[in-house]
Amino acid sequence: MPLNSTIYAVSVWVLPLVIAITFHEAAHGFVAHRLGDNTAWQLGRVSFNPLKHIDPFGTLLLPAILLLSHSPFLFGYAKPVPVNFRALRHPRLDMVWVALAGPATNIALALVAAAAFHLLGLAPANTAQWFADNLKNALVINVVLAVFNMLPIPPLDGGRVAVGLLPNALAVPLSRLEPYGMLILIGFLILLPMVGTQLGLNLDVISTILRTVTGYVIWLLLLVTGNA
Repeated sequence: MPLNSTIYAVSVWVLPLVIAITFHEAAHGFVAHRLGDNTAWQLGRVSFNPLKHIDPFGTLLLPAILLLSHSPFLFGYAKPVPVNFRALRHPRLDMVWVALAGPATNIALALVAAAAFHLLGLAPANTAQWFADNLKNALVINVVLAVFNMLPIPPLDGGRVAVGLLPNALAVPLSRLEPYGMLILIGFLILLPMVGTQLGLNLDVISTILRTVTGYVIWLLLLVTGNA
């Protein structure tokens, strides 16, 4: 990939990714603060300053490696916002609201990006394509981040929502999976499809579900904003 093309690709992918992750984490901290836990607030994590949330590897290096290696998916993460759920006024229910804040913020950002397509005619001709690519990637990244985080596997937001809403008989064993959550995800997203390939089977179930749900959500946002 020529240098100019590489710089352009990074500029239209990394910027939307950093914004998406920053707002996602800040939203968790803000809602936790409003519901009684000041941990993130005192640490300065309730902020839209990306430097407060960026993880050098997860936010910058990993997405860049995936992008430059022409990976079929782009993935990244920030430093998780610390939340003391026991400090919340209603720990179990408020945990659900804190968890939902991140994905909900990403859907709101995706909605703004989709609506902003109507403003591209106001952009200077020499920058219109750059703005268009940023908005398109912002739409995709935010929806993917929201949908992915709503998988019902702790420590993802969807896992914490499930733990907060399910009866104890189901919530307790699910919560005990949290230390192994990332290993479970790696197994489902990477190892299982690799085994399936060796066996001649399509075992990439989670990615298929994510692509399908993401596609429907993007279509709905485009429809709502008059772009579909």
